[in-house]
Amino acid sequence: MKKLIFLMSILGILGSCNNSGGETKESKGKEIAENSEVDLNKELPELSIYNLPSNWTTQDNENIELEDLRGNVVVMVMIYTSCKAACPRLLADMRNIEKQIPEEDLDKVKFVMVSIDPETDTPQRLNAFAKENQMEDDHWMFLRGTPEDTREFAAVLAVSYKKISPIDFSHSNIITIFDEEGVMVHQQEGLGVDNKETVGAIKEEVGD
Repeated sequence: MKKLIFLMSILGILGSCNNSGGETKESKGKEIAENSEVDLNKELPELSIYNLPSNWTTQDNENIELEDLRGNVVVMVMIYTSCKAACPRLLADMRNIEKQIPEEDLDKVKFVMVSIDPETDTPQRLNAFAKENQMEDDHWMFLRGTPEDTREFAAVLAVSYKKISPIDFSHSNIITIFDEEGVMVHQQEGLGVDNKETVGAIKEEVGD
């Protein structure tokens, strides 16, 4: 019931903002948020994505929950690695945003790419893709989940996608910013758009 209430609440907000193995889970979460001053024992805000009980696997084949990202400003986009059209441009937009964040602040930001094609995008494939695109620094992360968790999370982000061939999807092109508690603070829609507001939103959150 809590999950349903959360989804209904956050989807209501999206209507107005859409256009604008090795380590344990506990140790992994501490590692990701080690540079944060956020109290990880504090109750999460109602609209935090970290209320979602989904499980994900990184490009390093580590299992995490979304809440393990808590304490970081998160810049998130949904892609798939075999995409030849929009996704390379979305990655270019992510790189462009990353380059505008001061180097001393990058340890407070996670740039997260979530696969909409978990069947193809195994951890091994995501790892190779990260290397191909020179996204191997700690602030880059690739995630895959179950088809059900992926579709549910896409709905929260107002990202729609549909398989149109064995290797192709049509999908929304949205970059989303979350604050340290997992609450959405900004969305950028489109490809190659002016990202001044997006960069500003990140810097504002990092500076808080």
